[in-house]
Amino acid sequence: MDAPLPPLAPLADPTSALDDLNPLPRLLMGPGPINADPRVLRAMSAQLLGQFDPQFRQMMRETMVLYRQVFETANDWTFIVDGTARSAIETAMVSFVEPGDRVLVCSFGRFGQLKSEIARRVGAQVKVIECEWGTVFAPEAIEAAVKAFSPKLVTVCQGDTSTTMCQPLEEIGRICHRYGALLQVDATASLGGTPLPVDDWQIDCVTGGLQKCLAGPSGASPVTLSEAFARAIYRRRHIEEGVRPANYVPGSGRMISSNYFDLAMVIDYWSDNALNHHTEATTMLYGARECARIFVKEGHAAVFRRHAQASRAVVAGIEAMGLRVFGDVAHKMPNVTGVWIPEGVNGDRVRAALLNDFNIEIGTSFGPLHGKIWRIGAMGYNARRDAVLGTLAALETVLAAEGHRLPRGAGVDAAYATYKAG
Repeated sequence: MDAPLPPLAPLADPTSALDDLNPLPRLLMGPGPINADPRVLRAMSAQLLGQFDPQFRQMMRETMVLYRQVFETANDWTFIVDGTARSAIETAMVSFVEPGDRVLVCSFGRFGQLKSEIARRVGAQVKVIECEWGTVFAPEAIEAAVKAFSPKLVTVCQGDTSTTMCQPLEEIGRICHRYGALLQVDATASLGGTPLPVDDWQIDCVTGGLQKCLAGPSGASPVTLSEAFARAIYRRRHIEEGVRPANYVPGSGRMISSNYFDLAMVIDYWSDNALNHHTEATTMLYGARECARIFVKEGHAAVFRRHAQASRAVVAGIEAMGLRVFGDVAHKMPNVTGVWIPEGVNGDRVRAALLNDFNIEIGTSFGPLHGKIWRIGAMGYNARRDAVLGTLAALETVLAAEGHRLPRGAGVDAAYATYKAG
């Protein structure tokens, strides 16, 4: 018997749908999304334009230029996919991977599991290698798997927020190319918070998101494609009948199975061909452009230093409170910190008190870590001294109210000292 549809409770007061939209201000210090930079919100309030307005096409080109700098790449095909970060991952995979192709997924958390799910849905032969949650892969382990499996594509997260770990990537692209594979990196949670020099590390495809270190809202996803990755996609080019130009020549490869997620048509849309593929999410492009502009203006080194300093402060504060940081601290993400929930403490009740009494949101995790760790994020616009210190102070207060014994004031003092030390 098929499962029944899930329950859906009615609104207690249906007239509330007519109220002004006025949410309580929250300080979003979880694994993302985070509070958007006010400059991004201002940019998104600009008047709408048509997608083929010369002003708008200019903005699209400017966005490409800015994200080439963010990704540290010369890749021509560096642009925005309309949709949340997951849409960019799926767009890349459905456009590159054909049924029967071999895909190696390097999974060290919940978002490695996501990529294996997507690869199976597009008909790939999937091999998954895993390491314990809270650790990362040694390059030798990935090389052995690539050598044994001979995949067309290797896919891995840079940072997986479910475990708060950051996978070193410096050697992985070269390993993949040595055995004839291309490398796709999911940088949803790390782009803009930790180094990711795409060309130097020989990465063929990177997908990202705005709602983490880039200090924007979810809904638009930066991507960059190497020449080899873009050519493999473009050989599958099949433009839909209603918009085919007179000189249309289809690609020699199999038609991409999704229309909206067809990167060959999206390349034509962003190119001088200006293919009428979809109606652009104008406001989201404004936001994506502003996220990149702010990042480039601050500078890679300054942004990474700000995130690293926030990470050190969070860790210092957590440890001074007598709490334990989760996982291999040497390989933790700079923008998200996992914290073991102390014995005898109700983790969900602490999170609820932080939200309801202090308007601060932190996260729990998934799978084997659900209810066992908290995840505290300090990224993008929220990688600030006041946000970090306020969150630690509130967490200390709530823990004390829950009856957990800890040295009062020690967490904030330790984090503040870290900031003062520079």
